[in-house]
Amino acid sequence: MRIAIFGANGQVGRELAAVAGRSTGIDVELADRARADLGDADAAASFIRAARPDAVINAAAWTAVDKAETEKSAAYRVNADAVHEIAQACTKTGARLVHISTDYVFAGDGAAPLTEDAPTRPLGVYGASKLKGEEAALSALPDACILRTSWVYSPHGSNFVKTMIRLAHQRDEIAVVADQIGGPTPASAIAEACFAIAAKADGPGGIFHFQGAPAASWADFAEAIFAAAGLKTKVRKIPTAEFPTPAKRPLFTVLDCEKIHNAYGIVQPDWRRDLQITAPRLLEAYRKEAAGQ
Repeated sequence: MRIAIFGANGQVGRELAAVAGRSTGIDVELADRARADLGDADAAASFIRAARPDAVINAAAWTAVDKAETEKSAAYRVNADAVHEIAQACTKTGARLVHISTDYVFAGDGAAPLTEDAPTRPLGVYGASKLKGEEAALSALPDACILRTSWVYSPHGSNFVKTMIRLAHQRDEIAVVADQIGGPTPASAIAEACFAIAAKADGPGGIFHFQGAPAASWADFAEAIFAAAGLKTKVRKIPTAEFPTPAKRPLFTVLDCEKIHNAYGIVQPDWRRDLQITAPRLLEAYRKEAAGQ
């Protein structure tokens, strides 16, 4: 099976490459910004035409949530316009499309797990641009698979786990928001889910939720990170109001993941188990970098 992957240098993209490297029968074409700059209107289509893949996994995104508030056109270019171009190219080549989206398409003002058909109401440009991308993909390719996920972390790139480990070496106590509830999700689990969906050519399309379990607040997540890394840093739990940001965040984005399990047999990952591996790995990497090694 030949799979084209956009966003190859991102957290999920790197895990997709790693999974492909461990698998037999999967040939991947990796598209980073150098090979397919999604800021260029023809880049995605040209890459897909040349690669002739059986499936395309789009892990590329503008993920700078706060920066998107002032760079709206750039966010929409990558998160919406390019997605439409990818979906159109898949339509022409017959490739299956798996597109990664976000929990930020929701306002997060409820208290029950969100199903795929729950009303969307993004609070900021990032979420709005990602929602536009979902709509664009399904408009051009109705059987595309949209994978909404949340709070992605991995040993690569910038993420909350890496930030907490860095701050733990600078402070004895860290203030972390405790009233935003969601689900940390290992990028490796997202990669596995994407390949499982891509491989099932006759699988259903549409929107699917996929998120780590159990639900947690950012403060809960921080405490788990320090415990997994063997750090004694304390967490001071604060409300969102005490940590203002340019882009407003949803307060409750626990995703109901029953649909993806019923359709593809994909089970929610326990992020706590993954964290036992990832947190010590990032701690070691941080200390080596700090020591100039």
